[in-house]
Amino acid sequence: MERRRVVITGLGCISPVGNSVEEAWKNICNGVSGISAITAFDPKNIDCKIAGQVKNFDATTFGIEKKSLRKMARFTQFLLAASIQAVNDSGFTRENISNEKIAVISGNCLGGLDALDDGYKKFLDPEFGVQRIPTFTTPLMISNEAAANVSIYFGIKNKCWTINTACASGTDAIGIATDMIRSGRIDMCISGGTESTITEFAIGSYGQLQALSTKFNDSPEKASRPFDRDRDGLVPGGGAATVILESYESAVKRGAPILAEVLSYGFSSNGDHISNPNVDGPSRSLQMALKLAGVGLEEIGYINAHATSTPVGDRNEAKAIYNVFGDKCPLVTSTKGMTGHEMWMAGASEVIYSMIMMKNGFIAPNVNFENPDEDSAKLNIPADRVEKQFDTFLSNSFGFGGTNSTLIIRNL
Repeated sequence: MERRRVVITGLGCISPVGNSVEEAWKNICNGVSGISAITAFDPKNIDCKIAGQVKNFDATTFGIEKKSLRKMARFTQFLLAASIQAVNDSGFTRENISNEKIAVISGNCLGGLDALDDGYKKFLDPEFGVQRIPTFTTPLMISNEAAANVSIYFGIKNKCWTINTACASGTDAIGIATDMIRSGRIDMCISGGTESTITEFAIGSYGQLQALSTKFNDSPEKASRPFDRDRDGLVPGGGAATVILESYESAVKRGAPILAEVLSYGFSSNGDHISNPNVDGPSRSLQMALKLAGVGLEEIGYINAHATSTPVGDRNEAKAIYNVFGDKCPLVTSTKGMTGHEMWMAGASEVIYSMIMMKNGFIAPNVNFENPDEDSAKLNIPADRVEKQFDTFLSNSFGFGGTNSTLIIRNL
């Protein structure tokens, strides 16, 4: 059986740099930072006081009924809004999208932490205790609640999955959906990732890992510094990103706007540490993706790096990229300098950011890249926007637990 081609026909985005693909395009193009002082809660007891927050978000502007919002955690609202955008972009409507060969596969890790925060604080209230816990706390916390609500909203009858591979979740969701379409088990998938962990408990717990930036609280836009020698940790971010994946035959048959083709999905596991990354695992993920795509190194026009602005992670990714590409390395940037680390949605949003660049002939700047270190100096990392036409890009995502994932996508 001939391998089915898988294409992208719609995009949707709720992120620190914009609540639509068009708004994200404008800000990514101009190197505008979405990182600012935390406003979701008072961070007085936390060392990291900045984040890449979604701003001015109103779910009702996307057609979501106000009365339904109390049954949706914030990460669910984000994913549903992004999915509505993507479905509309693909030429479908809520009324005609449902059939038994369409699935929803999304990435998420920690579910509705805002609901957990709220419920636990009320539980600890000595005046009310357990009787004060909101009725919907448990379903709001479930990580599959976001994908389930997308399925319910559109009447999707096939698989409804949430992939949890930490910060590789969004990439793995797209990769697994691609493989499901190739196998013929589904014809189309609403796929991506969602995250909403800008809560006191979540940011506090990340801080206990010594993973967050703390030196740039007074200049938030300078804090996320992928590959820069003076980076001191990641800046948490969030939102949701969704792509519509479908078989090439399906897209052609319905006259859909074909934006790009997913050539391959590579992956690996480090198998040696829960939180400390290595070089071998990411290298093997890149090599698998390149082999499956059947493309030469010189055909990759751009690499969107996972680089989160952590000292060890960025260094090891730079080594892995150089191990694989050597002197044939294309331009490399990490958009996390503008967005912060969008966690479980990052792989999906970075596919969209990279597609924006590919469709519009530019490569976004690796903002705050002022002083390369020994390893990043070997890569072609532009600190400013570059006008460049390219047809194929590679996108990396690596997560806690040592999970690594790589997508290669080509313009159509």
